[in-house]
Amino acid sequence: MTQRRELLVLAAGAAFGALPARAASSAAQLSSSAQAALQQLVAKVPAAKALAPQAKAVLVFPKVTKAGLGVGGQYGDGALIQGGKAVGYYNTAGASFGLQAGAQTFGYALFFMNDQALAQLGKNEGFEIGVGPSVVVMDEGMAKSTTTTTMKDDIYAFIFGQKGLMAGLGVQGNKITRIHPK
Repeated sequence: MTQRRELLVLAAGAAFGALPARAASSAAQLSSSAQAALQQLVAKVPAAKALAPQAKAVLVFPKVTKAGLGVGGQYGDGALIQGGKAVGYYNTAGASFGLQAGAQTFGYALFFMNDQALAQLGKNEGFEIGVGPSVVVMDEGMAKSTTTTTMKDDIYAFIFGQKGLMAGLGVQGNKITRIHPK
């Protein structure tokens, strides 16, 4: 199933011409862009600012490209920031199926709140969102009304910097895999 999903993502990207070439950025570029994206997120979103000091690590994908027309895909590279430093590099890829059309770019950050959730990132052949630790997507309304005393989940996801238009409804899978840029 995993190989099929990756093939669908690549096929959708090729079909729509919107996904970036698979050439990964350098480690220094990924580290720099992930650090900058995290700083901007923490400066703009109070819940992210409150979570950052408590998180064991934050996985930041500064730019993810998503495109679809019935079948869609998304792809982006990012860095795992722990103790203020990039300690690993990852890509995110996903496929979606359903009523959808358009293309957009966005970033997202996953705040790993405990060692067990962080350990899942390194297991097997990648980390699949929706399998394993609970992931709570913090939308704008939830982020404004949440306090650190009410936050008890394993991972919090913040989506930021959306550009473009992507409309529709679909079932989506997303896999995060470790990479080794130069």
